Amino acid sequence: MPKGLLGTKVGMTQIFNDNGEVIPVTVVKAGPCKVLQKRTLELDGYNAIQVGFCEVKKHRVNKPKMGLFEKAGTAPYKHIREFPVDNPDDYEIGQEIKVDLFSEGDMIDVVGISKGKGFAGAIKRHGFSRGPASHGSRHHRRTGALGAKGPGRVFKGHKMPGHMGVEKVTVQNLEIVKTDMDKDLLLIKGSVPGPRKGLVTIKKAVKAKH
Repeated sequence: MPKGLLGTKVGMTQIFNDNGEVIPVTVVKAGPCKVLQKRTLELDGYNAIQVGFCEVKKHRVNKPKMGLFEKAGTAPYKHIREFPVDNPDDYEIGQEIKVDLFSEGDMIDVVGISKGKGFAGAIKRHGFSRGPASHGSRHHRRTGALGAKGPGRVFKGHKMPGHMGVEKVTVQNLEIVKTDMDKDLLLIKGSVPGPRKGLVTIKKAVKAKH
């Protein structure tokens, strides 16, 4: 089976386990995804399948992508991703991959785009410490010195105020608490990155704790 599935974040809630303990969970509508293409070691240098998620109307898709969907004989999809597989011949073009790929107790990694925070200062964005709060320091939340004396310029990648959020974030080793096959839902323990209705990629954990 492929090592991943696409889904959208529904929101957060809480459930109770058999011992009466409260478990905070994120509800994700995972799949169904359609197989659009197969990548093989002989032709592409690697084994993978390309899947589509979230159907859209034809007029919302450009012509090159529409050609891909017509060749696969499927409806057009908004999101296209590739997942590595051991043997692409195990899959057929147009095959549907659903939430039964995962089961309760599985450990997963979830990838999403974090929420946007707008323009933020260095304290909020990078965790800088505050300056003195009194005695006329006038340096309460400022960044501090930026450039080095030798080059006389600011080095690339220097931590400064700027646009915060809207970054690709991976949260590792999350546990699937419950699955709902009828509604294509996964209940994942803890929080996952992104806003409601945001796209998330669910993969089998690469550093699973045994």
